[in-house]
Amino acid sequence: MNKKLIYVFGHKNPDTDSICAAISLSYLKNKLGFNCVPMTLGNLNAETRFALKQFNIKEPSHLNDVKLQIKDISYHKNCYIDKNVSIKDAFDYMNKYSLTGVPVVENKNKYYGYVSLKEIARELLNGNYNKLNTSYGNILKILDGTKILKFDKEISGNILAATYAKETFLHDVALDDTYILIVGDRSGIIEYAIDSKVKLIILVSNMTLSNDLLIKAQANNVNIISTPYSSYEVGKLMSYSNYIKNIMREEEIATFNEIDYLSDFMEQSKKLKHTNYPILNSKGNCTGVLTLTDCNNVDKKKVILVDHNNYSQSVDGLDEADILEVIDHHNIGDIVTKRPINFRNAGVGSVNTIIYNMYKENNIAIPSSIAGIMASAIISDTLLLTSPTTTEMDREALASLSEVAEIDYKKYGIQLLKQGMSIKGLTNEEILYKDFKSYKVDNDMIGIGQVLTSDYDLININEMVDYLDYVAEKSNYKVLTLFVTDIFNHISHCLYNRNSERIIKNSFDVENIYEGFELKNVLSRKVQIAPYIMDTVDKDN
Repeated sequence: MNKKLIYVFGHKNPDTDSICAAISLSYLKNKLGFNCVPMTLGNLNAETRFALKQFNIKEPSHLNDVKLQIKDISYHKNCYIDKNVSIKDAFDYMNKYSLTGVPVVENKNKYYGYVSLKEIARELLNGNYNKLNTSYGNILKILDGTKILKFDKEISGNILAATYAKETFLHDVALDDTYILIVGDRSGIIEYAIDSKVKLIILVSNMTLSNDLLIKAQANNVNIISTPYSSYEVGKLMSYSNYIKNIMREEEIATFNEIDYLSDFMEQSKKLKHTNYPILNSKGNCTGVLTLTDCNNVDKKKVILVDHNNYSQSVDGLDEADILEVIDHHNIGDIVTKRPINFRNAGVGSVNTIIYNMYKENNIAIPSSIAGIMASAIISDTLLLTSPTTTEMDREALASLSEVAEIDYKKYGIQLLKQGMSIKGLTNEEILYKDFKSYKVDNDMIGIGQVLTSDYDLININEMVDYLDYVAEKSNYKVLTLFVTDIFNHISHCLYNRNSERIIKNSFDVENIYEGFELKNVLSRKVQIAPYIMDTVDKDN
């Protein structure tokens, strides 16, 4: 069974049906062997919080977007080298992973810098072969050597090969602890080097020392390595053992965070025109290196949509995600997929009614707490079974869920609905977006906010209409409306941006239209409001 994490979420400006559907469907899917987590695209309203608290259900975490991030790419993770590895090891590492450059790190993978084949080639062609700054271990490895004596972890100094005649060397060459001597079977020169306390003696051709010289070297703390290579070969290999940190690129290389968006990275890489980029985490630790070719292999975020199927109502970056499934009870929107998916849509009052039947089909028992929030969702979306969207399936589901949750849904329902009705102290923005949805007809945008309240008199009509005009112009809405719905008196008051007056008038066949006019027995945005406005806009084009 696929255990890839799957995000389950409803629409923006979520209502109780949307949030509870994400939770109830996630529970069902997890029982079926998936790895689902419910998420929310916005703040929960008072009604939804009341329902979740009533049944001891944790609020879902917020999902900002599902855009592709660098962490979703199969880049070269854990691909970096320590600053103290040798040039040879760095080159071999890049060759192993077919890289032209690699990040350099220090303690606990802290990002330190960057080195490429260009720096290595420059060092090997134009570097100072007489200088060495590395570790005893690096030299031992490069020379396939044998440890004879080791006193220092760090080896730094001037490289010198004993190529002169003995008399010339002893007379003309002054040695001290800053020298690294490459020497063969020349005991007199070796003794002179030991007496001078040189930093390191490299014995070529697997040469060994007499006990007397070994004792003297030990007394003088002289490091000694024996190697099977000749003096010529050792001289050639020694520069390969230098620390890679000595030849790192001097200019600062561009780095990216693993949570950066892929789109932002691609835009930046076009300007920078590099091939490789170090990737860091939030702590500044290197997590690997990203090459441009890696960007062809992405692992999209997996999502399931509930209670909506429109891009404008969904999470940002949805077009970059992998939509696995849609469970909805609204009109078919504009979401498209590249492959067949499970798309379940039914003309019922609540999407939780559909999910209830999915539990039954899969023979999965519904826990009391899950049943409670599913019942809450049906109550909310059907306005306690009074909405014209209510079906017999909703009534059956609510009755069954209420029995499992051990609630009297009529008493509890009134309690629940009252939680979200107060608009006292809310700004015009908060009122409009309390329950807001966007729709698209061809290239025209329609925005419909709906607030359930008996406090219509608390709304300053002129100020709200001015705000609707402002938002409509700013966000390019052809029609922007707010329906203030009193479910107990079965009335909705309609406020609209001034430029849409003709469309609103035609949509509801109103003779004398004015801001805040009453629509009797109009409660459902889904079947009594949105379709009429969308149809009028479509005919108007």
